[in-house]
Amino acid sequence: MALLLSIILILLFPSTNADWPPSPGYWPSSKFRPITFYNGFTNLWGPNHQSADQNSLTIWLDTTSGSGFKSVRPFRSGYFGASMKLQPGYTAGVITAFYLSNNEAHPGFHDEVDIEFLGTTFGKPYTLQTNVYVRGSGDGHGNIIGREIKFHLWFDPTQDFHHYAILWTPKEIIFLVDDVPIRRYPRKSDATFPLRPMWVYGSIWDASSWATEDGKYKADYRYQPFVAKYTNFKEGGCSAYAPAWCRPVSASPFRSGGLTVQQYRAMRWVQRYHMVYDYCRDPKRNHALTPECWS
Repeated sequence: MALLLSIILILLFPSTNADWPPSPGYWPSSKFRPITFYNGFTNLWGPNHQSADQNSLTIWLDTTSGSGFKSVRPFRSGYFGASMKLQPGYTAGVITAFYLSNNEAHPGFHDEVDIEFLGTTFGKPYTLQTNVYVRGSGDGHGNIIGREIKFHLWFDPTQDFHHYAILWTPKEIIFLVDDVPIRRYPRKSDATFPLRPMWVYGSIWDASSWATEDGKYKADYRYQPFVAKYTNFKEGGCSAYAPAWCRPVSASPFRSGGLTVQQYRAMRWVQRYHMVYDYCRDPKRNHALTPECWS
């Protein structure tokens, strides 16, 4: 009877396991001191759509412009994080991003590691998209290969600040949300992994052609301005100018990198309950040049 009751409860309340992730047991963000916006970053574009103080930054998009910012230094590895709060309501077509790139150093042939919030319509959750591009194409051989993995988070990112981070080392890239690993991208080959120095960026801009349900819903400027808030900036690691002996930072207690068993458990939970798209599982994609999908 008790077993039958348990089964009924699971069937009636299947989402209870998906309410909040298990503890990762380790909090990488606590290992890095916050930096002020002015110490770590500078305006890139849209200066009139940007308001900064020592500890936080607000950027916005309207019919005249969006805005973006960039780290002062390039890095060859490191931990890069910021706490963000997003605009509620109708934000279709609007991208709010925090990412690594070397586009200005290698235009048309650049590397990029993305955390992007894809705008949404009333009553639908934001989609957090993670992505990795290599040498401007995705595979280093001229083929456009995105490596998108998308999530609907276990909280509403418009209600409060949450911390989003990228850990990039010569061996792997780990995406984290509130210190919970949500994705690990391993280095399987030099052709499929970003190895050149990158800067840290953030931006808000109109991507109506693809951002929301593949462009079905466009930006509607009746709801402008579209506002994004950033605070608790953190960056640490090896700058492009650091000596050769500079040691890459880690997202776990292991100095050599990788994740603990507990961190993997938390990541599997996120991917089980909150991942909504994985390019490796897309039968329409050609995986011949994505070796990270083979195992």
